[in-house]
Amino acid sequence: MAAPLRPLPHDVPADPPVVQEAVEALAAGGLVALPTETVYGLAARADDPAALTRLAELKGRDPARAFTWHLDEGAALLGSGARPQAVLRRLAGRYWPGPVTLVVQPPVDPRDRLREIAKDGWIGARVPAHEGTRQVLAACDFPVVASSANTSGEAPLLTAADVAAAFADDLALVLDGGAARLGEASAVLAVGPGRFEVLREGVVDAEDLRRTAGRSLLFVCTGNTCRSPMAETLARDLLARRLEADPAAFGFTVGSAGVSAGNGAPASEQAVEVMAARGLDLGGHGSRTARADLVAGADHVYCLTSAHRDLLVHALPPGAAEHVELLDPDGRDVPDPFGAPVPVYAACAEAMLEMLEHRADDWA
Repeated sequence: MAAPLRPLPHDVPADPPVVQEAVEALAAGGLVALPTETVYGLAARADDPAALTRLAELKGRDPARAFTWHLDEGAALLGSGARPQAVLRRLAGRYWPGPVTLVVQPPVDPRDRLREIAKDGWIGARVPAHEGTRQVLAACDFPVVASSANTSGEAPLLTAADVAAAFADDLALVLDGGAARLGEASAVLAVGPGRFEVLREGVVDAEDLRRTAGRSLLFVCTGNTCRSPMAETLARDLLARRLEADPAAFGFTVGSAGVSAGNGAPASEQAVEVMAARGLDLGGHGSRTARADLVAGADHVYCLTSAHRDLLVHALPPGAAEHVELLDPDGRDVPDPFGAPVPVYAACAEAMLEMLEHRADDWA
């Protein structure tokens, strides 16, 4: 018997009986066609192995391939323990609800109801930008997965009528939310420790994803030969350890400058020695001036003293310096070790590393 077709509009509240019918169909292990802004999807209860098998068979695809967890909002994913948290928060905040699927690696307990859709520890998740579909997802007290409404190798379907014609005999319900507005599959980004991989570009391209994920960090002192180059080097290493990869792969840039710096001066010998003792290379550093455009273009500017911050703030247009702050979260200046022996530089570096670690949760 053909599945019933029910309206599920995007721009007005869904009819509660329709939402309830969809929830009951999914709860019973049935497959339901849901509208999204990209393409129509075929949905199933994620913790029901039989429903997942039926979905794979209907699409004619390898059952070992993962389905995408669909959520009404991103809190469940962000609270799942997936890392790097700050990167995921930025991506979810920018693109959800919307056409981006994030493939993440949360710690999945063997008793967790998502274990059926975790493949090698990775789970794809997305929040569709269709209000009616999100109302259905919010009403489910179990996780829901979906895959594009098409048989493997065919183009995804964009209207409820086409979905009904192709699959109605195998579905419990078809929800009609109008034609899919974008008509293109979501971008898919795998992001986790050691991995930032665009698996599929969609409406959002790889450059935009990387720009959203990363941050531009700038450290500023006086001459850009002692404190700020050490802070830059320590910050880059801290990010690399947190991300388990080159920070640039995640869209991060890390630099330094000086309010009274010339261009091209090397780091002080003591700074180079202290960084080398930590296995870090500062030998190729060249100083540069903290120009207004350089400061304005960074996401976060960390000054080593309040005098540095005051100079930068005065050089920027009114209201354009909210991202300029002291490196020390407690508001203290970092004393200049210029001309001092190596132990003073080492103590300065250790103090700045503690400050950087306090800041790092905002980065990654």
